[in-house]
Amino acid sequence: MTEDKLDLASIPTDKLEKMLAAGRDVMECHRVLTATGDNIVGELIKGSGTFYEWNHYPEGDVYDRQSHAQFYYHAHPKEERRDWDEHGHFHTFMRLRGMPDGCKPKQIEGFAYPEGPNDALSHLIAFSMDEFGFCQRLFTTNRWVTGEVWYDAEDVIGMLDGFVIDHAQPSWPVNRWVSGMMVLFRPQIEQLIRERDQTVADWAQKHPDRDVYEDRDLEVTATLDVATVEQMRAVGEELLRRREAA
Repeated sequence: MTEDKLDLASIPTDKLEKMLAAGRDVMECHRVLTATGDNIVGELIKGSGTFYEWNHYPEGDVYDRQSHAQFYYHAHPKEERRDWDEHGHFHTFMRLRGMPDGCKPKQIEGFAYPEGPNDALSHLIAFSMDEFGFCQRLFTTNRWVTGEVWYDAEDVIGMLDGFVIDHAQPSWPVNRWVSGMMVLFRPQIEQLIRERDQTVADWAQKHPDRDVYEDRDLEVTATLDVATVEQMRAVGEELLRRREAA
């Protein structure tokens, strides 16, 4: 488990304001769903019939053709949840056409790179959800987990600004929530992506005879407990402190 190294005092005011605004969007999504007894996860999987572990929800994933951002939700069998008290988790991605100029995949010996013009997708962050539909953890994964193309941490961090799902299907509140979470927890997400690369480098050094990116013994590369309300409170208090000091 990663230690939260969030230093709000070092974050520019405009970024804190964006984080707080995104947090309000996130809480608004929770509010409108709670009003009808729903939650983020239930809203996404409703109408899908029996919920099957490993299946992607929605079928075919959610993909924004303008931003080229993508996500899906799924759950592992209970015996494979690494003792996490989660219902399931969202995996988020950026496809090639949405990446900033200059992003280059890491050259990995023996890896078959996809041939499609938009298939070299990168995993960004995963949101672990509790049984009540609230995010409880952020985590990153090894390459084999999602079948992604591997990009170095700074390239992946550069993709975060472009992640937005700006359409209504299959659920406007869920799309808005995922997009907002990417902004609200941006500092921690950056931290975890950098720690992902460090974990992989350390693992490769300790196991030089293995292909680190395909090693099934290395699945989750960094993880951090989070709470939306606590994050918003901390950001709000820091912004208030700055206003009073001005």
